Amino acid sequence: MAEKKNNEQQLYVQKEPFEYNGKMYNHYYIKGVVRGREVKIDLAPPNKDTDMGGYTVLDIVFGDADRADLIIEPFEITDDKTKQVIKGNRYLVRTVDDDGKVYECPVKPSRTSDRSMLQMLLAE
Repeated sequence: MAEKKNNEQQLYVQKEPFEYNGKMYNHYYIKGVVRGREVKIDLAPPNKDTDMGGYTVLDIVFGDADRADLIIEPFEITDDKTKQVIKGNRYLVRTVDDDGKVYECPVKPSRTSDRSMLQMLLAE
């Protein structure tokens, strides 16, 4: 879900439980509106194919909450050989407990279409 805060968009990651083969899991996503159309952008741990523990980390970050802040950290990397500068964003999910302790972990859009929709949502 997106909310405007001082002309800056604050995005939230939501979780939704689902059952698969008799076990309960969580699905993580962002809801927003792009060009008047509601979109649902699926998120996953950065190495979902090789690191199955990534979903456990997401479950810990969320705790009992149904939503968490999406933190966007811009980055720049310079290729040593070509000297070309590569720019992008790193995405984190973050919650803060009642004692002020911060829990966070990286996420990425699940599919290429999710990446495209997230870029469009951020441009709104």
